[in-house]
Amino acid sequence: MFPRLHIVTDSLDVVRGAVGHGPVAIQIRVKKSDRLAYELTVAALEVCRAAGALCLVDDRVGVALAAGADGVHVGADDLPVAAVRRVLGPSALVGATCRDPAAARAAVADGAGYLGVGPAFATSSKDGLPPPLGAAGIGAVVDAVPGTPVIAIGGITAANAAQLPGHGVAAISAIARDPAGATIELLKVLAR
Repeated sequence: MFPRLHIVTDSLDVVRGAVGHGPVAIQIRVKKSDRLAYELTVAALEVCRAAGALCLVDDRVGVALAAGADGVHVGADDLPVAAVRRVLGPSALVGATCRDPAAARAAVADGAGYLGVGPAFATSSKDGLPPPLGAAGIGAVVDAVPGTPVIAIGGITAANAAQLPGHGVAAISAIARDPAGATIELLKVLAR
């Protein structure tokens, strides 16, 4: 079963605190360098494998391949999904960022196994984002790609995750302060 909770982080402490409480995917997001991303991914993979959690790499296809991660998540300005699929092969998990139904259908046609859609709500985790989509915008993407997991990202908290029944969520800042507690709380909300 594909995890409905994705945790995006650049901290091994967050990885250690978040895994082992239920089905999660860890997405390693390191913007500074490939070497730092690789080192963190290798360390995170050890923790994730022991706990049965997926470990993905954000943006960096080469790092995902070199570290042996379960897959990669690419944004609109990264390598195209079809190119990533060719590089990583048919068994790797490839996620793509989308904001609307047309982009979602195109990403799935090109080989995306899941979609990250957002920002769902207002967030300060990333600069220059477009306006939040809200539950209706996320729902429109879900309806466009039946059977493809959709993970809402951007401003996710346990309180507003409840507005997205049946969808998955990705959390960044909501997890950072108390990885174990926040993971447990989000998993409870997603189980409803």
